[in-house]
Amino acid sequence: MNKTNLAIIIYVLGIVFGIFVLDIWSAETSPKALLGIIWTALFAIALYYSEKKDN
Repeated sequence: MNKTNLAIIIYVLGIVFGIFVLDIWSAETSPKALLGIIWTALFAIALYYSEKKDN
């Protein structure tokens, strides 16, 4: 399993955790919604560096 696949799996598990446990997709806007944005930014950074290392 390469680093890109590992990053994708961890990202999806984090999003599922956020949906069911943290309820970040609820109707009310709260600071918890920023967690989803930060998590996505970390995912993008992880993908960038994993692809950069592979090449």
